[in-house]
Amino acid sequence: MTFSDPTTRPDPWHALHELLAAMDAEIEQVYVERGIAGVRPRFAYPLIRLAHAGPLTIRELAESLNRSHSATSQTVAAMRKEGLVTSEPGPDARTRRIDLTGRGRSLVPFLEAEWRATHAAVAELDGEIPYPMTAVVEDVRRALERLSMRQRIRRHLVEPPR
Repeated sequence: MTFSDPTTRPDPWHALHELLAAMDAEIEQVYVERGIAGVRPRFAYPLIRLAHAGPLTIRELAESLNRSHSATSQTVAAMRKEGLVTSEPGPDARTRRIDLTGRGRSLVPFLEAEWRATHAAVAELDGEIPYPMTAVVEDVRRALERLSMRQRIRRHLVEPPR
């Protein structure tokens, strides 16, 4: 039995990924307009947190942001490459303490202002559309608490013969 290529069908995730990427690109354009090069929207949260609670190990930073260690480590590496953070040996040989550089620290007031403005813009969007994005996220979260994504996938999974 042969199966047709499932990637030829419309991808239900595409529109959401495209929307999030477009919104991030718009935020990044705000940075570019202010002459801030090499800063991505995903840097704002950890940079602001480091300004208020740093220096932190990658694990501490990840936990404080509610992000995975792996994702935080990748973000820290990207921020280090842009000269926004430093990495020094931590209390033991397995950890590194992350702190802001002068450049990173100088960007925090603007990033905090952008953070607040972005949250206001999301609230504005929520007021313009018939079903607010924040409500959609909460409704999906509650539905997944009733039946997880894994359980839902298993319901529909038809494995090929071995």
